[in-house]
Amino acid sequence: MEEPKLDACEYECPHCAEQERIGVHNRAEQLLKCHACKKTFAVSKGTPFAGAQYPLWVIALVLSLLAHGCPVPAIVAAFFIDERTVSDWRNKAGQHGQRVHDEIIGGGKVELGQVQLDELCINTQLGKVWMATAMSVFSRLFLGGAVSQQRDKTLIQRVVQQVHAAAGGLCQAVLFAVDGFAAYPNAIRKFFFTPEHTGAVGRPPHRLWPDLHIVQVVKSRAGRKLVDITRKALHGSLLRAEELIALSQTSLGVINTAFIERLNATVRLSSRRSLPGQSTFLDSPHPPTRSHH
Repeated sequence: MEEPKLDACEYECPHCAEQERIGVHNRAEQLLKCHACKKTFAVSKGTPFAGAQYPLWVIALVLSLLAHGCPVPAIVAAFFIDERTVSDWRNKAGQHGQRVHDEIIGGGKVELGQVQLDELCINTQLGKVWMATAMSVFSRLFLGGAVSQQRDKTLIQRVVQQVHAAAGGLCQAVLFAVDGFAAYPNAIRKFFFTPEHTGAVGRPPHRLWPDLHIVQVVKSRAGRKLVDITRKALHGSLLRAEELIALSQTSLGVINTAFIERLNATVRLSSRRSLPGQSTFLDSPHPPTRSHH
């Protein structure tokens, strides 16, 4: 497989952020030159490929395999690459992904629409952990997540806070679809409000966003058999919630958490073949594994 052709128009100078006056300095060494600040830089600068001694396509292939749950020993055996090198690529990619996620999603420019939240329990080599995740349904955009050893309100508050940061605090129409865990409604009300300044002494009263809606899906089971599903509105208008569901799912539908459940099912499947420390785009102040990214 050949390296992609070098096109200077696709790059921005990492020194001065110039985008127009970029030229090829050394095609063999993949170097570019900024004619604004007169500095040269490698095309891989600021990426997980920086300083790599392997072809970029090899690293990209290995990272794709890791992302789909391929065990590191299998990659080592197939490509004859040292395990420490594979782990280093994985760690750099995780750190880079976290920076990109924080800049784009955490920058507060996301139109939320319908947001689904869910949590799942995963067995790791060092014990059970709980993961809470959030997704914007219309774009299928992963808004954030959190990891904890406990399924509690603190875990839920961390992921809801990330959703609020993605919106930039900008009051907008948003529908939250959650399961029966009681921590969700309280966490949402804790962050999605606007302070109403009246001039009086003390903390201004909090007014929930006017177009904020919370719906809940509660599934009843007998053993592993699903016997009943209860759907209800916890806050806001049920009619308006149905409108937001139709807009975000581009079709009529019922209250559900199917989209985030599918994402979590993919995470669960990958985690069964993952090693401790495999990078995720999750906030984890007290991870149970040896390292996190």
